[in-house]
Formats: sequence, structure tokens, C-alpha cells
Amino acid sequence: MPGIASRNASTPGGWVRYARLMQDAGADALELNLYHLAADPDRSASDMEARDLALVAAVRGAVTIPLAVKLSPYYSALASFARSVVGAGADGLVLFNRFYQPDLDLESLDVVPRLELSRPSELRLPMRWIAILRPQLGPDVSIAATSGVHGGTDALKALLVGADVAMTTSAVLHDGPARLRGIEEELVAWMVEHEYESVAQLRGSASQASVEDPSAFERANYLRTLRSWSTSRDLARVGGR
Repeated sequence: MPGIASRNASTPGGWVRYARLMQDAGADALELNLYHLAADPDRSASDMEARDLALVAAVRGAVTIPLAVKLSPYYSALASFARSVVGAGADGLVLFNRFYQPDLDLESLDVVPRLELSRPSELRLPMRWIAILRPQLGPDVSIAATSGVHGGTDALKALLVGADVAMTTSAVLHDGPARLRGIEEELVAWMVEHEYESVAQLRGSASQASVEDPSAFERANYLRTLRSWSTSRDLARVGGR
């Protein structure tokens, strides 16, 4: 089973040093977890992006194993930046980094960490961008979906829009490692029912380049979205009778 090392560091030297150490320790691939908050008003978006691209290029020059970069969804021009990350040497992208938000303790007024597991609805953001980026980046760039994959249907959605990998952590933490078998069984059952012979056959068949209305991934009709909540509520009432 391949082992992929994931790394977050604070200095360029630290990124490169630990990347080499992980490769020497036997990692089959390396993920750069670009996790930082752009809170300095004196640093522009272009400054932050240039720093990240220089980091990717430096690590790429230091290791020979496959290199993936885990991005946040907050870059101002994500499609352009994703292509630049690949140009800097990344073999793949992981979408998206799930930032943990601090909370406030009302008794002590301390800023405290609060961990909440992901929910299936969180898959929609990476799914949207994978659908957009898959035809832009081509088949040679690997894309992994992360956040919101709790069942076989979630993994299917990620694969259908073009992901090569569907990552899950919260489902395993909540239900234990046996949940992985359940996810696989649900995925296989859907494929058999819909007469897909392989994952390769279904992968990308619902990307932006493949669906009947490609613009649907770039816009969300406000009224139709609101009506979807009303419809789901009415169906729930009917089912409860």
C-alpha cells in the first residue's frame, strides 16, 4: 500500500528539508499542505501566490517522488492559480484544505479550538471546482476530492466530475475503519445498477466538459436553489404521513 506523506511548514527551508527527509524515509509521494491565513494587509494576493508557487518549485526541485499540493478555495482566481501550481511542478491537486475555525469560550473569553467533523454537503465546493478544473488541466494531472465524503454516493459524485481519488476521514473517525468497506460496496452497487464496467468508464463523465449544461457549475440559479429546499421539505412531510 503506497504511503503518502503530508507536510505543513513555516519556512521555505523547513518545507524543503522535511520533504527530503520524508522521501528518504520511504514516502511514495508527498502532499504539500498549503495552510496559512492571509492576514497581513501589507501582503497582496499576488505576493501570497508568488510565495506559494516558489515553495512548490523549491520542493519539486528537492524530491523525485510524485508531488501533490493541497489548496484552499480562497485564491482570488483559483483556475489560474491551479494551473500555475501544476506549472511549478505539482503532479496533482487536493481540493480543498479544510480550515479549522477557532471558537470563543463565553465563560473565560479564551479563543479555543473546536473540531467538527465534515458533513456530506461540504463536498459540493470541491465537486464544483473539480468539474471545472478537470477539462482544463487534462488527464495527466491527478485531482483528489476531500471534505464531505461519507458514503459511496459521495465518492461517486467526486469520481463523476473528474476526481481520481475521493478522500475520507470524518466517516472513518465517526464509524470506524469498517466504513471503508461500506463505501466501496455502495459505490460498486451503484455502478452495477447503472451498467458501468469500471471506475475509468465513469470518471469525468459529469465534468463541465461532459454535462448538458456546462454553465451550471459556474452559476447557481438563486430561485431554483431556494425551491429545492421547499421541494425537499414537502417531500419529507409526505413521507412522514
